[in-house]
Amino acid sequence: MKYDYLIVGSGLFGAIFAHEANKAGKKVLVIEKRDHIGGNIYTEEIEGIQVHKYGAHIFHTSNQEVWDYVNQFACFNRYTNSPIAKYKEEVYNLPFNMNTFQRMWGVFTPEQAKEKIRLQIQEAKIKEPKNLEEQAISLVGRDIYEKLVKGYTEKQWGKRADQLPAFIIRRLPVRFVYDNNYFNDTYQGIPIGGYTGIIEKLLEGIEIRLNTDFFTNRKGFEETAQKIVYTGMIDEFYDYCYGELEYRSLRFETEVLEEENHQGNAVVNYTEYEIPYTRIIEHKHFEFLCQKESFLPKTVITREYPATWKKGDEPYYPMNDEKNNGVYEQYQCKAKEEQNVIFGGRLGLYRYFDMHQVVEEALKAVRKELEKQEIKA
Repeated sequence: MKYDYLIVGSGLFGAIFAHEANKAGKKVLVIEKRDHIGGNIYTEEIEGIQVHKYGAHIFHTSNQEVWDYVNQFACFNRYTNSPIAKYKEEVYNLPFNMNTFQRMWGVFTPEQAKEKIRLQIQEAKIKEPKNLEEQAISLVGRDIYEKLVKGYTEKQWGKRADQLPAFIIRRLPVRFVYDNNYFNDTYQGIPIGGYTGIIEKLLEGIEIRLNTDFFTNRKGFEETAQKIVYTGMIDEFYDYCYGELEYRSLRFETEVLEEENHQGNAVVNYTEYEIPYTRIIEHKHFEFLCQKESFLPKTVITREYPATWKKGDEPYYPMNDEKNNGVYEQYQCKAKEEQNVIFGGRLGLYRYFDMHQVVEEALKAVRKELEKQEIKA
């Protein structure tokens, strides 16, 4: 066998595993079915702007080790995620905070806002929520639900809120302060020069094959490496033997505009159901409108449309409801029996991860694997 590890997928999980294994002296091959490295955190320069090709990615963590690790490969700016929501002709700050409540009800103090929410919850008289709609109303009242949760959620999941299970929304973040910072983490920012630079540094000196699908030559790839690190869909790996897992997909519509500043914010959520996209991203705001004068006046926006996933589409989010989690457990049992395959990432572990969680999982997996190899030696 020519390689110690075959890494299927060049996203964050696969790139970190490859980097650490290579650093430990292992022979590594990375294959990627797309025509670029980086998976969903891939960024591309358009009109002098780093464009997040697969949706907005803001790195945030309270884990010092994770922050120090990624900072080896990039300098991060001080970007703070402060999205806004547009409902009809009204604009609200997110997450739900005192700015949101002041705009919605004209209240000024936390006590006034709490009382407004308390009265709406009381009026709803929901003792045991039977679906997502009832669960949301029992947490934040009807006004916030109707304007900022209902339409967005129904677009995101492709189902009516009263047909979605209650457990999808266990809590809704309500903050009684005038602070629009979406995350509570200690560290937050965007890598200067984009995320692709991080993946390039992680994979430096490692053999990479783009436009290469594992399943077009599965037997050949399995015979070329001692172990496989697989970051694709776990159900596809096992040829859907227990049935297809469900995913949500996304469609992106990117446009260059002859404007210097289109919407005044990096992320604007559209919470009306009638508007088919969930949000518009204006990428230059991730870099505080910084752009060479030769590119002005231009900006790049991306509309993000949720989509029902079907075989052949790009899967973005696992549908972690009761039914799908039950199917995944069967695949997980099968995966635990594998001696030479390591599963990782959102699709391999069928779990929603933020980027900092992917870093944690990848480091944990590769360290565990390299320790095992040391013990064997």
